[in-house]
Amino acid sequence: MLLKEFRAHRVLRLFRRLKLMLAEMYYTPEGQYKKKNSVDFKSSVIKTVRSYGSDLKVNGKTTVTNNTVLGNNVNFNGMTITGRGRVEIGNNFHSGPDCLIISQIHNYNEGKAIPYDATYLSKPVVIKSNIWLGSRVIILGAVTVGEGAIIQAGSVVCQDIPDFAIAGGHPAQVFKYRDIDHYMALRKAGKFH
Repeated sequence: MLLKEFRAHRVLRLFRRLKLMLAEMYYTPEGQYKKKNSVDFKSSVIKTVRSYGSDLKVNGKTTVTNNTVLGNNVNFNGMTITGRGRVEIGNNFHSGPDCLIISQIHNYNEGKAIPYDATYLSKPVVIKSNIWLGSRVIILGAVTVGEGAIIQAGSVVCQDIPDFAIAGGHPAQVFKYRDIDHYMALRKAGKFH
């Protein structure tokens, strides 16, 4: 008898805990449960960007500027975009956590003080389609990242990266290229993650 009471007590406790958990959550139109009072990073991005495509996913703290243009199927896992320069991100973009894009620099060359003055120079950033940034990648202004490129975690991109390149380091250097035939076959078949 004691064992049955113990089991019933455990089931009741489990039921109460589950009921409490469900009371703290809500069901989204996308068919997912989310915690109430949790930060909705996606709506913050949507309110700020100049434009965005379909299927935007924001899975971590992400800040963007009103000079940011996003393509379709953009996936942020924690991104900070700063500066006044235009930032264009193409389709099927994926970033690891803690990535940073800086689209302006201090005026150090033509300024009125040293080491720099209070003015900034806007530097646009173009990230083409089908790009994957590893964790903690930094992209500086006046850079284009070519189609299909992969940037290794922890890299600092301060110069253009060509199409299909795999680059890494500080500064990021190309050390390999993707299999272009395989890439093109997947792209033609519409196989996007």
